[in-house]
Amino acid sequence: MHGFRLQIDHRIPFEIAGDSGEADEGASAYQLVCPSANRAKSRTCENCPNWRKKEAALCRTCYWAFPEDYEHVATREVRRLDLTWTGGETSEYDALQAEAGGKENLPEHVKRVLRAHLQNESG
Repeated sequence: MHGFRLQIDHRIPFEIAGDSGEADEGASAYQLVCPSANRAKSRTCENCPNWRKKEAALCRTCYWAFPEDYEHVATREVRRLDLTWTGGETSEYDALQAEAGGKENLPEHVKRVLRAHLQNESG
């Protein structure tokens, strides 16, 4: 079995915050992330318009610095939701995938199902 290793990551990239290490008052300047998320964050941050501006305050409101409370992802209006089905719930995942039937990818199918549900609830 392969071990799962977490990496210590600067919430605000060192390139932007420098040695200050400041993330936010009362919050750690660091977070634990899996290697895959760390690579994704690095690629996103390096291509973010703020990489040139270097405004730490803008980073404080980004998903990659504070995924539990964010306004944007690399200055883009984006919201993320990661869902996991475990144990007996996996049959629900399989049912959604079968519903999509290869006609649309699963995330788009789930969005469509949720939109239909929201419309039924409000209408």
